[in-house]
Amino acid sequence: MNVHTGQVESFLNAISHLVWGWPLIIFIIGTGVYFSIRLRLLSFSKLGLSLKYAISENVHGKTGTGNISIFASLCTSLSATLGTGNIVGIAVAIAVGGPGSLFWLWVSSFFSLALKYSEGVLAIKYRKVEKNGNVSGGPMYYIRMGLNNVFLAKVFAFFGMMVALIGVGTVAQSNSIAVTLSSFGTSNIVTTIMLVIVVGMVTMGGLQRISTVVEKIVPFMTIFYIGAAILVLAANITRLPSILYSIVCSAFSPKSILGAGTGITATIAASVGASRGIFSHEAGLGSAAIAAAAARTDSPCRQGLVSMSGALLSVVVCTMTGLVILIATDRSSPLEGAILTSQAFAHGLGMPEVGKIIVGFSIILFAFTTIIGWNYYGEQCTQFLFGRKAIVPYKILFIFFVAIGPFFRINAILSLADIVTGFMAIPNLMGLIGLRKAILQETNIFFSNSKKHNG
Repeated sequence: MNVHTGQVESFLNAISHLVWGWPLIIFIIGTGVYFSIRLRLLSFSKLGLSLKYAISENVHGKTGTGNISIFASLCTSLSATLGTGNIVGIAVAIAVGGPGSLFWLWVSSFFSLALKYSEGVLAIKYRKVEKNGNVSGGPMYYIRMGLNNVFLAKVFAFFGMMVALIGVGTVAQSNSIAVTLSSFGTSNIVTTIMLVIVVGMVTMGGLQRISTVVEKIVPFMTIFYIGAAILVLAANITRLPSILYSIVCSAFSPKSILGAGTGITATIAASVGASRGIFSHEAGLGSAAIAAAAARTDSPCRQGLVSMSGALLSVVVCTMTGLVILIATDRSSPLEGAILTSQAFAHGLGMPEVGKIIVGFSIILFAFTTIIGWNYYGEQCTQFLFGRKAIVPYKILFIFFVAIGPFFRINAILSLADIVTGFMAIPNLMGLIGLRKAILQETNIFFSNSKKHNG
């Protein structure tokens, strides 16, 4: 049985590496480079404006079409984006790709900000508004309404639903919560019961309840984690220049800065860093556009800028994790994942138990919000495919997968999650490219009007 299970895991891992090879990474980043150039490096020149729109009270959605405020929409998007990958995934990236992987994460993320902006623009422009005022949107809608391609829209919706049910939305997150709580003495049975009750109470209340919960949790958990990381960096500030130097050097060195015996090259660093960046902010995958479509606004470009700020925040969290690991641990350490991150916080603060608590608490919050955020994404994909009658069966199935997560072998699930996520990205990227003229037209009109109003 173990041999058979191992073969399945090896097979899924091989498929995952095939799907997330250089062709898909180049497709995503190349599309980001294209939009960055055509949008005149908007992700740099309008970054301050995007942050202003994200936090300014006058864009919280008091007027306009939509189900929730712009801020609630951003928090819902971040709830799904800021997951355990921002803590555990970056640790794995550094272990596999070395310090240089962090540099390539920055590079890929810079160009990917234009993708997040473009997804936000299309989410508002092509969303569906029902007679009762409820809205639905995302890549499946802008592919169908903008490109008039029903097949491609259904492909995205199918794989989006699969990511929610068997990918990053359920098993992987509940398993991470269970592993974390078990280190504090909580059994998997107790964890499962608590998760089923809490997740059920939140998700059965629909988007309104989900957004209400994440509006409170997401800002708190983000500030908590970044604040803890800043304390570590401040306590070890003298090491920061050498760490930054090693990041840049190892990003371009044909041989590893850690030594030839590690097998880490610039190519590996670039591959791992770029893919981790894509997974961390989800730009190009299209998922965040589903939450963006629900925002109470009538301005596609304003929402696009807000969506861009969400991607930036995800990069900041990843950067904090990476810097803490590099500045506070021995890079020859065999530890990986959450253990490596916990050790980094423990050493950086000089308090072993505190490091464990910071990382453990953060993983629980990040994983929980990812669960409820992806529940909504999957619900919208399910509704697109099968209608509103399928929403309740979907939610029951979703909670079932959450419940079995703590008892599942996680390696196979992570590979399966990577596979369905990759297949979800392809139709979304085709939609962005196909609707490039609509994105550019909306952008030109918006900023031309802004100049007129501002003199």
